[in-house]
Amino acid sequence: MDKKINPYLPDLATIREVIEETPNIKTFRVTLDDPGVMQNFTFQPGQVAQLSVFGTGEATFVINSPPTRMDYLQFSVMKAGEVTTRLHTLSAGDRVGVRAPLGNAFPVEAMRGKNLLFIGGGIGMAPLRTLLLYALDNRDDFDRIKLYYGARSPVDFCYKQDIEEWKSRPDMDVVQAIDNPAEGWEGRVGLLPNVLLEDAPEAADTVAILCGPPIMIKFTLQALEKLNFPHEDIVTTLEKRMKCGIGICGRCNVGVKYVCRDGPVFTMAELDELPNEL
Repeated sequence: MDKKINPYLPDLATIREVIEETPNIKTFRVTLDDPGVMQNFTFQPGQVAQLSVFGTGEATFVINSPPTRMDYLQFSVMKAGEVTTRLHTLSAGDRVGVRAPLGNAFPVEAMRGKNLLFIGGGIGMAPLRTLLLYALDNRDDFDRIKLYYGARSPVDFCYKQDIEEWKSRPDMDVVQAIDNPAEGWEGRVGLLPNVLLEDAPEAADTVAILCGPPIMIKFTLQALEKLNFPHEDIVTTLEKRMKCGIGICGRCNVGVKYVCRDGPVFTMAELDELPNEL
C-alpha cells in the first residue's frame, strides 16, 4: 500500500555508519534505500522521524543532521527502553524503517539576523545540532552564535569531533561545563543555569534555543528569565513520548496540542498557554 494512503508505512533505510558517542548513546547515519526517495527527501531543522526496528517497534528521534547536508540522515539514540536497546545492537548494513519528516520545525525565518544562544544538556544537544549546523552553513543570515553545552562528566558529551571543530571557528563561541570537577578537565565546572547566570549573556536581539533533561530546562528557564529573556525568544523541544507521529492516537497531547503534530518545537510563550502537564 502506498504511504500516501497509509501514513504508517515506513521507507526502508540502511545504516551506513554507527558512532559511539557515550557509553549509552550511539549515533546512526542512514540512507533511504530508494534513491529517488532519498534524493527528493526534504525536512527542516527540528523535525523528527519514527525509526522502526522490525520485530520490536518504533520510536521518535530528531533528525540531527541538517537539511544543508543530505548525504545521509543522522539520529542519536540513548539506550533507555526496548526499541532503543534493540537499536544499539544494530550495525552498518542493517536495515530500519523511517517515517519522516514529522512535526514542526524551529522558526528559522524569525531567527534570521539575530544572535543565537544554544543551550544543550546531554542528549539534548541532538535537536540543537541540526539547527546549529544549518546556521553555520548559512552563516551570513545570523549574527553572533554561542553554544553552552553541559554534561555530567567529560565522557558524557556527544559530538566530540563537532565540538572541536566549532571551538576552532572564529565566528562562534563554545562553552562546555560539567556538573562536578574531573581529573584533566580544563573547561567550566557547574550546572548550566549557574554558568549562564555567571556569564549573563545579553537578551537583546537574541533567541535562546534550549533542550535537555526536564530538570535542566526548568532551572535554565528560570535563569533566562532572570537575564530578561522574553518567553517569545526562548525556544525548546518537548521530549514527550509519541506513538503514531501524525496526531491521531492522542498519546502525546498536552491540552489541545499534540507534540507530534503541533510540536515538538514550541516557544515558551506557547507553552505558557498550555496546561502544566510536562
